[in-house]
Amino acid sequence: MHNDVPSAARPSSTGGHQSSTVDRRPTRRRTGRLVPAPLVIPAALALAFLVLPLVGLLVRAPWPTLPQRLAESEVLEALRLSLVAATLATAVCLVLGVPLAWLLARVDFPGRRLVRALVTVPLVLPPVVGGLALLLLLGRRGLIGQWLYEWFGITIPFTTTAVVIAEAFVAMPFLVIAVEGALRGADDRYEEAAATLGASRWTTFRRVTLPLVAPGIAAGSVLCWARALGEFGATITFAGNFPGRTQTMPLSVYLLLETDPPAAIVLSLVLLAVSIAILVTLRDKWIGSPA
Repeated sequence: MHNDVPSAARPSSTGGHQSSTVDRRPTRRRTGRLVPAPLVIPAALALAFLVLPLVGLLVRAPWPTLPQRLAESEVLEALRLSLVAATLATAVCLVLGVPLAWLLARVDFPGRRLVRALVTVPLVLPPVVGGLALLLLLGRRGLIGQWLYEWFGITIPFTTTAVVIAEAFVAMPFLVIAVEGALRGADDRYEEAAATLGASRWTTFRRVTLPLVAPGIAAGSVLCWARALGEFGATITFAGNFPGRTQTMPLSVYLLLETDPPAAIVLSLVLLAVSIAILVTLRDKWIGSPA
């Protein structure tokens, strides 16, 4: 007499169940041929809306004179200042942002949700408003700036230092969010093992935690640097637009649109190339590959 119970459900001699050779994992259905027709046209329009402006930039670029225009002193000065300021701003974000991300990920303190919300405010705050806030804080009549000026004679607004501060203000949330996510995803058993072996918290942080989340720190640093490089609103409000001192590439593009549009296009191409390089670098971490 045949047994109607499937073999996958028969108890084994050890009291368990025999393993089934059938793969019970959910499979992803390919629905590429089943896309509703009303969705195709809006999707194509959305893609065109995002891509065609970049195509227009490439088509109108002065390719024959591109090397000469890149070698112009005004372009090189804006490029140099942008690279230096973005790198310094990223360094500031690393020194301040990594400890903040660690606190948000590892320490359960009162008001942690509020602190996390405040950290993300610059992501949605209009950059011009951020620049105005920095001016009211660090200007000669600001809450802190007036004391810096009266006691030490230090003036921050409309200087290269102001560029770095403005860029760090708008870019730090990218680093904090990336590092906090990496810390939450890391296995904390290694940190517990290090503490069991007698390592101090600082040693554990340096020798265990940082190597564990190094990829997240690297990705956050790249995003932070790219955001700082493209900052415009907070910079022009807090630092002004002075060639050689505060005029970064985005500000130079804005100014050259009125006097030398081809040069503005050249600087825009540089920023576009940097953006594409960032996306290519982070494609495995931030842009999931299709299965």
